[in-house]
Amino acid sequence: MICLLDKSLCCGCGACRSICPKHCIGMKEDAEGFLYPEIDTVNCVDCGLCEKVCPVRNQAESKWPSKVYAAVNSNEDVRRYSSSGGVFTVLAEKILSEGGVVFGARFNEHWDVIHDYCETLVGLAAFRGSKYVQSDMGDCYRLAEIFLKKGRKVLFSGVSCQIAGLHRFLRKEYENLLTVDVICHGVPSPLVWRKYVEAIQACPLGIAGGKWILSSLNEIPVITSITFRDKSTGWKKYSFSVRGHAGGQEELNTVFPPRTTKDEIIFREIHHENLFMDGFLKNVYLRPSCYACPAKSGKAKSDITLGDFWGIENVIPKFDDDGGCSVVLLYKSELLPLLGGVRIEEVAYEEVRWGNPALEKSATCSVNRNYFFYLLDKEKNLGNIYHLCFDASLMQRIRRFIFRKYGA
Repeated sequence: MICLLDKSLCCGCGACRSICPKHCIGMKEDAEGFLYPEIDTVNCVDCGLCEKVCPVRNQAESKWPSKVYAAVNSNEDVRRYSSSGGVFTVLAEKILSEGGVVFGARFNEHWDVIHDYCETLVGLAAFRGSKYVQSDMGDCYRLAEIFLKKGRKVLFSGVSCQIAGLHRFLRKEYENLLTVDVICHGVPSPLVWRKYVEAIQACPLGIAGGKWILSSLNEIPVITSITFRDKSTGWKKYSFSVRGHAGGQEELNTVFPPRTTKDEIIFREIHHENLFMDGFLKNVYLRPSCYACPAKSGKAKSDITLGDFWGIENVIPKFDDDGGCSVVLLYKSELLPLLGGVRIEEVAYEEVRWGNPALEKSATCSVNRNYFFYLLDKEKNLGNIYHLCFDASLMQRIRRFIFRKYGA
C-alpha cells in the first residue's frame, strides 16, 4: 500500500484511489487544501496496485515532440474566449463530432474546480479557459476507461501529472484515446482559492484593492462566472475578471459569450495586480510536488501539449496581434489533421522553450510559502495575509526572516 511520508511525492492525481479494487482509498484534504490518499488499512488487501499506478513513483522517460507549431484558431469568437489561441476547442469539437467524449476542468456551483466530461458542444464551453486551481479528478479516470472500452473516442485534457496518472491507471494503450496536457506552471491550493472567492464575495474592496466596474451596484452582486484569463485587456496583459449581476439567483454562466442581458463584467484586475494571481505566479501556494514535478519534459506521455506561445512577436510577427497564440507540441505526426481550421506555422522547439521554461523546469518554491500557510491558519482576513507576506517593508522582511529561521 502507499505510505506517504513526504507530501512532495504525491501529485494528487487520484490514480491510486481509482485503481483500488477494494475501494479503500479516499482522497482527503490536508491543512493546505490539497488532496492526498487516505487508506482504510482494515480492508486493504495489499495488492500493490496503488503503488504501481503512481506517476511519481513510476516516472516515464522524457519524450520530445515530433512537430511544434504556432497556432491560431480561425474562428475569432472562439479565440476571444479562450486563454490563448483557441486550439483546445478545435480538438474537442472534432472528437464530439465523431460521437466522442471530452474530459476537462470546470467550475462547480461553489466555484471549486473539478474534472468532468461532456458529450455536447454546449457542455464544452465550461472547459474552455484556464483555471489556476488544482482540479478534483473524482471518478473521471474510471469513467474514461468505461467510454474507451465501449469503443467511443475520448479526449482527456488536464495538467501533465493528471495525464500521467491516467496512463498509469489505464495500463494499456487505446487507439481511441487522445490525451492533451497543458504547459503547467504549477497548481495552486484549492483552499486558498476557496478563501479568495469567499473574500471577494463578502468584501471585494477589502480583498482585491480594486473597485466594482458597475457603479450602480449597491450590494454585493451574484457571481455567475469567473475568468482567470480575460483578454479584453489583451492577451499579454490579461486580467482576472468576475461576471455577475445585482440581486437574485442565477446559474453558473458556462456559455460564451453570455446569453443573459443581466450578466456584466463587474470586477476586473490586470493579472499582476490581482492578489490571487500574484501569489500563484510567485509560487507561494503551489502543491509541494509542483516544485519537483514528475511529469515535465514529455513524461506525461500526452499526445498533444498546448500552451501560450510567449515570445511569438520574435518568432512569427504576423501572428502577434495580442489576441492569443497557442503553441502546439505534437508527439505523433499523424495527429496533424486534427488541427484543421487552425492557422499553423511550424517552429523549432527551442523557440518555444525560451518563453515557456515550465516545459522542462519545475517552479522554485517561494521563501514565503510556509509563512503564508501559517498565517492562513491564524488570520481571518485574507487581504492582511497577502500584505504580511508580500509587503516589502523592513519590518515585514525581518518578521518573515525570523519565521523561516525559528518557526512560529
